[in-house]
Amino acid sequence: MHAIEASGAKVLGADPLPHDEGVLQFITDGANADVLRGVIDRHFQPSDLLIADHLPNLPGVFVSDMDSTMIGQECIDELADFAGLKDQIAAITERAMQGELDFAEALTERVRLLGGLGEDAIQQCLDQRIRDMPGAGRLVATLRAHSCETVLVTGGFHQFADPVAERLGFERVVGNRLAVSHGKLTGGLLGDIVDSAVKERVLRECVAGADGAHSLATGDGANDIPMLVAASYGVAYHAKPKARAAANGAIDQGDLTSVLRLLGIAEADWA
Repeated sequence: MHAIEASGAKVLGADPLPHDEGVLQFITDGANADVLRGVIDRHFQPSDLLIADHLPNLPGVFVSDMDSTMIGQECIDELADFAGLKDQIAAITERAMQGELDFAEALTERVRLLGGLGEDAIQQCLDQRIRDMPGAGRLVATLRAHSCETVLVTGGFHQFADPVAERLGFERVVGNRLAVSHGKLTGGLLGDIVDSAVKERVLRECVAGADGAHSLATGDGANDIPMLVAASYGVAYHAKPKARAAANGAIDQGDLTSVLRLLGIAEADWA
């Protein structure tokens, strides 16, 4: 508390939430969010955090990234392994997620390298490689139980995102689609690319359609930053440094149910 006040903020209250001994709530006045984040990171690590200019309200809209957020893998990297190209494609993916490469160009190049791979590799990859992040299903189910609209928006592919969304309970999917001809990937995409601008637009459209409801977004990479910034609660999940720095919340230690704790939803009310 002294460290927070030394940053220039006045601490008006510091109490554990009554339903969860693992969550400590600070109420401050005159705090700069970036300075406050730095103080918390220095003095309260390891920790998950959410910095908001008001007490958390339940979101009416939840928009989430998929790869390395709702699932533990990058689908294109795992699919590339079936073509013997995982190391090459994973290196491009990592640079794109760190914000070192233009996302659309990096995606186009990686998809091109997959040209000629049999379409059946997609189902094999789903069955053998793709696994939900711990807590993902419970997060989505609980938010839906509290009348929250849920959208999975990904720079990945519908061929993966549709079954993942169905399993986790998302109501809508926005993503790219791998082009297929004669049972093989063509090395191209169908339609426009879903990039960071599309992710942000989807969130804003959902909020407008929900009469300005509070929104929650989760993601891990640089292409999630505009969406995280636009959300009422933008939570970076085990994220790359640029995404974490841009978000007003971060899960570095716990699983995805930590989002529910930070929003003040009692565990007794989880679905």
